[in-house]
Amino acid sequence: MKHVERLKSDLIAGGKRAPMRILSASGQIGYGLPLDSLAQGFARKPHLVGADMGSVDPGPAYLGTGTMGPSLTGAKADLGRVLEGSRALDIPMIVGSAGTGGAKPQLDSTAAMIRELAREKGLHFRLATIAADMPKSMVSDAVRRGRVRPIGGMTPLTEADVASADVIVGQMGSEAFQRALAAGADVIIAGRACDTAIYAALPGMLGYPMGPTMHMAKIVECASLCCVPGGRDAMLGTLEDEGFVLESMNPERRATPMSVAAHSLYEQDNPYEVFEPDGVLRVNDANYVAVDARRTRVSGATWTPARQHTVKIEGATRLGERCVLLCATADPRVIEGLDTIVPAVDRNVRSMLPPEAVDYTVHVRRYGIDGVIDWPTPPTVMPREVFLLLEFVAPTMAMAKTACTMTKQYLLHHGFPGRLSTSGNLAFPFTPPEVEAGTAFRFSIYHIMDVAALAPLFPVTVEDL
Repeated sequence: MKHVERLKSDLIAGGKRAPMRILSASGQIGYGLPLDSLAQGFARKPHLVGADMGSVDPGPAYLGTGTMGPSLTGAKADLGRVLEGSRALDIPMIVGSAGTGGAKPQLDSTAAMIRELAREKGLHFRLATIAADMPKSMVSDAVRRGRVRPIGGMTPLTEADVASADVIVGQMGSEAFQRALAAGADVIIAGRACDTAIYAALPGMLGYPMGPTMHMAKIVECASLCCVPGGRDAMLGTLEDEGFVLESMNPERRATPMSVAAHSLYEQDNPYEVFEPDGVLRVNDANYVAVDARRTRVSGATWTPARQHTVKIEGATRLGERCVLLCATADPRVIEGLDTIVPAVDRNVRSMLPPEAVDYTVHVRRYGIDGVIDWPTPPTVMPREVFLLLEFVAPTMAMAKTACTMTKQYLLHHGFPGRLSTSGNLAFPFTPPEVEAGTAFRFSIYHIMDVAALAPLFPVTVEDL
């Protein structure tokens, strides 16, 4: 409780709370930190520094494999810079969604980096780690009891879905971080977590109103993305009883009322409510007022504690091994005929493979026509050239690569009515154009689970370094 007690002494007097400075070092740690902005942030003497490290945005592979999105070198470098700054000021450092997916292997890897950094830099502090893995038996029991519901277009969860998942995590809220802070943690590395909880847990323990606190946390978790122009620079939130002030640590970025209000809607399907494990943030009465050309003050958000605790659960299931074919064409006849050429080649390849080798799926993305968006109508004028990405997923890499290489060869030389270039239909950016892309996963669980209590789901482990 040392940080909590000290901040109570420093910030609270006569029942009034002084402004609390909260620094967001990065919205996605591990991909490089703008160092001048980070230094400016620490120069402002924040009371807390936080950083998010992951989300579902990069896809299910990181959760499924237990690997990190950033390189290990990049992740360790970023963690080291934030760690040194926090220890120099003796303020809490909180990192959420460790290692991209926030599962145990990624939490362990991130914590190991912190231990290495402590040894290398001669730092001594109390480290807390918070696990977020959900036992399958518990999730299956919740499914049987009708306490799990889908979100984001997912279908209702079944016990078979739970059994087939390779890994399941739950998204912790402020409660778990508060337990770690109460245990005297100087540095907290958490598994899968709500971005807001990183920044809201400590102010909540100090009695700052949860409406403004959560609203500030919702915005600063992406660092300077809420600014004009948006960026990755460190962001300072100054929390007051009635609201908060936002300021980028890069003088070239401006937090304007419009840009801040727009970011309040970021990643939300409901423009007025943000649902968290601990309650609901409502921003429909929020006010955004410019302090000056670079800062905005926000007030008016409200908070309703949850009557029923919930946890968003995320699970990844292996689909198979993936091999990718990368190629392109500038032949207008090939481009015009892709709708018939690619299926014809696929049928031909499958006809030549033995029955046990056709257990694969192929996904074709035609960049230049509909590779990014599945447009409802074709373009009026076909593009001059098209890049093709063909993804093959099979039970084994050998099967995926066999289908990929055969398809490459027959697509290259496929004859079609009106063909002029008999020497080949495709161009390749490099050879070999077949790329073994590792194991393919899908998000099989993306649901809300009602729970009786939050604390048992997210155990806190403390160690002194």
